[in-house]
Amino acid sequence: MTLTVYMVRHGQTLLNSYNRLQGWCDSPLTPKGTNDALSAGRHLKDLTFDAAYSSDTTRAIKTLRFILKENEAENKPEPKTLTYFREQSFGYFEGNDASQTWLMAGAIHGCRTYNDLLEKYSLGYTRDLLHELDPFKDAESDAQYWQRLDAGFDYLLKKHQPDAKILLVSHSITIRSIVDRYDKTLGADVLGPRNGSVTKLLVDPNNIQVAYYNHHLDNEKY
Repeated sequence: MTLTVYMVRHGQTLLNSYNRLQGWCDSPLTPKGTNDALSAGRHLKDLTFDAAYSSDTTRAIKTLRFILKENEAENKPEPKTLTYFREQSFGYFEGNDASQTWLMAGAIHGCRTYNDLLEKYSLGYTRDLLHELDPFKDAESDAQYWQRLDAGFDYLLKKHQPDAKILLVSHSITIRSIVDRYDKTLGADVLGPRNGSVTKLLVDPNNIQVAYYNHHLDNEKY
């Protein structure tokens, strides 16, 4: 049983444009964000999907609707939400300036930026670091994060027939974390997906294969 999952990063949001941490908090799509979503829709317009999901954030829901608007299939699935595929929760640090937050968090490790931390440690380490620094412990730990995502893939495998094609709008760190976990050669730990980009996964009960990552150009395959 293999599901084909097309994961799309939502379009640019207001908080993205301000370089603020945006996990479980939300903000509207910018005009560029709308164009990001429509671009993804055009890249996927010839595919027929058996299901269409997004996380339950407004930015993901609206991106999914724009993608389906561009789709040319005769029968389009009804858009649905899944909380499993939310972005990482930043807890107490939600909405903070991203550069300031990672400078503060990384200082004791000799790191000034998020990328410095990723080069020295890992995506999982940055989750545990924020979890420990969060006075309310609301920022997800790495274990909490993967428990949620693994449950999401289990849900998709149980819900859908073999060979189903699934459209799933999610988030930057969520997509790059999945890719980094299952194919480190693609460099997702140091390069996040662009807004509106498409990542294709082949999901079975025993493994996830990354067919491609971060496709956003017209001349790339989808």
